Amino acid sequence: MEDRYSRQKLFKPIGEDGQKEIGQKHVLILGCGALGTANAENLVRAGIGKLTIIDRDYVELSNLHRQHLFTEQDAMDQIPKVIAAKRKLEAINSQVEIIAHILDATAVSLKPYLAKVDLVIDATDNFDTRFMLNDLLQQLEIPWIYGSCVGSTGMSYTILPKQTPCLHCLLNDGPPPNGATCDSVGIISPAVQMVVAHQTTEAMKLLIGAKEALRTTLVTFDLWKNHYQMINVEQAMNRACPACGMDASYPYIQYEASTKAEILCGRNTVQIRANREVHLPELANHLKKVGHVKGNDFLLSMDYQSYRLVFFQDGRTLIHGTDSIEKAKNLYYQLVG
Repeated sequence: MEDRYSRQKLFKPIGEDGQKEIGQKHVLILGCGALGTANAENLVRAGIGKLTIIDRDYVELSNLHRQHLFTEQDAMDQIPKVIAAKRKLEAINSQVEIIAHILDATAVSLKPYLAKVDLVIDATDNFDTRFMLNDLLQQLEIPWIYGSCVGSTGMSYTILPKQTPCLHCLLNDGPPPNGATCDSVGIISPAVQMVVAHQTTEAMKLLIGAKEALRTTLVTFDLWKNHYQMINVEQAMNRACPACGMDASYPYIQYEASTKAEILCGRNTVQIRANREVHLPELANHLKKVGHVKGNDFLLSMDYQSYRLVFFQDGRTLIHGTDSIEKAKNLYYQLVG
């Protein structure tokens, strides 16, 4: 019988021994959108032993230009992303054990699924979740590979607990709260593929134990402007970092630091409370890229699709037109970033 991995094993850094290692490893991918589906397909084709995929969302038509594994029928039927992905991945490689969870990932809900995981790949779409993931994986000492992309830009970085700067070290007190999103500035699929190429390659190095080959820099690029940069971040490691320092407190897995959501009874409205105050003029400038914004000294409001969103300076957002916390969170992260 022909060996499906023969060409991969001919690559000397992997070889027969490396292929055996890959086949014995368990990777968890958090997020099953553009980065998640492409990384999942790469790893399944490479012969990963076990793959867990986690996502809370379902397939929509606007996903199809950049998110692998999904079809028009999946979008029409509103199939949960992890279910649609699992079906396609099992058709690609029936030898891989694929576990799918429809889950809104929090520090509490995610932790049980991290047992006996060798590596986590970040394919999320917001920094609230990434900072939570960073704290949790630092606490559990599980390596992970950060990745993000928007427009024609992207970046990736490999994080080894106790050995490299963590995400909190790199971004200090957190990213600007009103960053660009795919919904505000769009995205082209080659930017996704560039990030995925870095993430999957780093994953394969880690899975076979080739740590000497790991990239120690933060890679950033803008494909449209022909920019590519490797940034040395070794000096960013902070001994006082609350996530990876000597006296780590893991602030982003504490309840007080989480983004909270609740349904407002009888109002077809969900309230989301972020863990930070909002600078209304800056947010207004950001939201104008998406739709018409009205406001005063106390709040901003805008209509988006069939919803009305009201943003308060204290970090609260009311999303009128739904009583689904998952839908409300998706809208919030799509628009706010």
